[in-house]
Amino acid sequence: MISIGNTHKSHGVHPPENKKSRTKKIKNALLPKQVILPVSQHIGAPAKPLVTIGDNVKTGQKIAEAGGFVSAPIHATISGKVTKIIQTVSSVTSKIGDAIVIESDEKDTWIKLHQTKNPTKLTNDELLKLIQDAGIVGLGGATFPTHVKLQPPPEKKIDTIIVNGCECEPYITSDHRLMLEHGDEIIKGLQIMMKIIGCHNAFIAIENNKPDAVQNLQGLVKNVEKTNQKINVSPLETQYPMGAEKTLLKRLLGREVPIGGLPMDVGVVVQNVSTLYAIYDAVYNGKPLVERVVTVSGEVNEPKNLLARFGTSAEDLINQCGGMNADANVMIFGGPMMGISQAQLTTPIQKGTNSILVIKNDKPLESNCIRCGSCIETCPMGLMPMMYVALVKKRMYHELKEYYVENCVECGSCAYGCPAKIPIVQYIKVGKAELQKMRVKK
Repeated sequence: MISIGNTHKSHGVHPPENKKSRTKKIKNALLPKQVILPVSQHIGAPAKPLVTIGDNVKTGQKIAEAGGFVSAPIHATISGKVTKIIQTVSSVTSKIGDAIVIESDEKDTWIKLHQTKNPTKLTNDELLKLIQDAGIVGLGGATFPTHVKLQPPPEKKIDTIIVNGCECEPYITSDHRLMLEHGDEIIKGLQIMMKIIGCHNAFIAIENNKPDAVQNLQGLVKNVEKTNQKINVSPLETQYPMGAEKTLLKRLLGREVPIGGLPMDVGVVVQNVSTLYAIYDAVYNGKPLVERVVTVSGEVNEPKNLLARFGTSAEDLINQCGGMNADANVMIFGGPMMGISQAQLTTPIQKGTNSILVIKNDKPLESNCIRCGSCIETCPMGLMPMMYVALVKKRMYHELKEYYVENCVECGSCAYGCPAKIPIVQYIKVGKAELQKMRVKK
């Protein structure tokens, strides 16, 4: 019998952290001379361009409107002229679509921003509109439009919000620095979220390898104690993938998300700390989502945390970190466990890009599975990854469901310790894609 949702303490892995940028304060990246902005930087329908070639735009101006309810608008991240609308592959969706190219006028002229001094006086609909118009999506990597997440169906009663500050992937420290330098804004963003959902109980989950962030936020939540909102800062064991939603729910609340379900199915909404900071900026400052903190690390001369405008090329940010080492041959958006390799250094960062990781990869050869069971032992969901590889190789995609493949969070713990060097997650992604094709056919 297969154990589903098992997050026993021995499951998961603890790879070397390599968080050399943890002491690097957030610095503003240089204003790019050009940005490339795909209209699909989120899960859901692509945004629809509102500008044409030759248009002059200001920073923060909406240049593409949401293509549906599950969608998000795109804003100009610099001021200047629209010079091209090209076809490119989105690093979020991996699909080809439109991208708007803007050449900078080097003035960074912003649209007029409308600040809100007291958001408690705004209605929930007014708050949701500010968040939706700002183009905010989940900045933990999922890029699901935030205004949709904040409107669960009436039958899904939310009693708890979990703020994900775990940042369990090696190398990445952007959320850590935000919690240290902008903790007050994160708390205010959380309070806005709690008001909208009508939830009075929240946990801020932080791995215990970030004691300074824990201490900082514990001090800040004391100011909330006089309200009817209860916020707890919860240090958790440092173990990958602690930041996975299903792992968090199990560890903090003892709740298991049903197969194919979402946290809201068990009364919970999970939100990343960077998203809460964006909510604060949108509501208090009227600022659309045009930038985020990005960790640039790995085989670079000076790892940094840069507040960078979307559409900036990865190469530009790497050069601002002193360039890459000569033997580096792989660039990843994200971390080494779940990140996605990019084909070109010119690839622009997008809303879901929390890290640029440059590494040297010797590409060890894959060998046959020796059925050692290490992938089963480390799987935080209690699944059998070895069976997914076997079934995908045999093209027996329909049988993947019998081994609960949809409950896999693709964290990469299985592949990390595989002695046969099998890229297990790649096989799982192929299997899931084939299952989706079969569903569409039906």
